[in-house]
Amino acid sequence: MRVTVIGCSGSFPGPDSPASSYLIEADGFALVLDLGNGALGSLQRFRSLYEIDAVCISHLHADHCLDLCGYWVARTYRPGGPAPKIPVHGPADTADRMARAYDLDPDPGMTETFDFHTLRRGPYDIGPFRVTTALMPHPVEAFAFRIEYGGRAVAYSGDTGPSGDLVELARGADLFLCEASFLDGPEHPPELHLTAREAAEHAARAEVGRLVLTHLVPWNDRELSLNEAKAAGYDGDIELARVGARYTL
Repeated sequence: MRVTVIGCSGSFPGPDSPASSYLIEADGFALVLDLGNGALGSLQRFRSLYEIDAVCISHLHADHCLDLCGYWVARTYRPGGPAPKIPVHGPADTADRMARAYDLDPDPGMTETFDFHTLRRGPYDIGPFRVTTALMPHPVEAFAFRIEYGGRAVAYSGDTGPSGDLVELARGADLFLCEASFLDGPEHPPELHLTAREAAEHAARAEVGRLVLTHLVPWNDRELSLNEAKAAGYDGDIELARVGARYTL
């Protein structure tokens, strides 16, 4: 299984990265996990838009889903005819939200291009992957993912506040892509995001193999995020996500 960081900026695209998106590949199958604003352009550096087999959307904030609009255009109006329909797994109202985002009539909206499926708890199969989800504390319905193949596992937090369910979902994962939106401070809203320190604490409790800090908000000092995570007691490898980073599990 190979994981490629397509975008890792939190809340809005930054100067060096689009918003959240990850490409997960195994056995010739390509799964895109989140497609935030700006990610569609970056994705084309690593995989043809017409060689994607499925998309999963963690939640319906723009920095995780909005480039589905551009992807709909690319697949619907491809020279030579529309690309084959592919599945999009997301929260219950994903199809309606995407139709409204592009000002489409909801019938058919984007349903002639994407086969929308409502995320469920799992485990269930998407292509060669065994996928398990858990609902996270966030202002909207938001899911974290565990994706397994060949005895290896990657966990992805999506957007979340502190969560014991996230620890259990990530338990023993080889790679943990965990959001680290906040720096330490006294006034963070509850059930919104994690600090880098909290991300590392979750990684330590879950005993994951490697922690990659992601959803890095552009106005934060990235090195300070990394230093705060390293001081939290997790003894595995910690690094900052960057566009183009690839992990083979």
